[in-house]
Amino acid sequence: MRAVIIYESMYGNTHAIAVAIGRGLEPGNEVAVVPVAGATRDLLEEADLMVVGGPTHVHGMSRAATRKGAVEQAHKQAGQLTLDANAEGPGLRDWFGSLDQMSAAAAAFDTRLTGPVVFTGRASNGIARLLRRHGLTLIAEAESFLVTKDNELQPGEEDRARDWGRALAAQVPATEGQP
Repeated sequence: MRAVIIYESMYGNTHAIAVAIGRGLEPGNEVAVVPVAGATRDLLEEADLMVVGGPTHVHGMSRAATRKGAVEQAHKQAGQLTLDANAEGPGLRDWFGSLDQMSAAAAAFDTRLTGPVVFTGRASNGIARLLRRHGLTLIAEAESFLVTKDNELQPGEEDRARDWGRALAAQVPATEGQP
């Protein structure tokens, strides 16, 4: 199976979760973990599975204004917040706007603050909706991975992401010539 994990990350938490999901998918599979800017048409055309995730901003997927605000916040809190290497690149909304119809299995995830969803929101629901709109078949419920108010992943979230990746791998049939 060929899997592509596409992530948008501002402070590195969603990036870390994407890498952990990739580790769960890796045994016996070809896995690429890429920021939104790296999700090229050629890479996507060969994917049997696309896993897409981003941070939750203002109860849903980030927007240009919330991404800009996150960058400004990191500059104001120099040393306390570190921007992900690709934070100032395109976001998932931009990417979905340029995405053609596709045919592959898919799953959505997000990172969000710890707390009831009614207060935090979930970007993964919007991501899942857009994946379906572009012809992809969801193979799992949208998943959230939790971040503390100090902008750190909750303990055990990377392990949980790796396990989720393993579960996703079990849902996708092997392609010819692949285990």
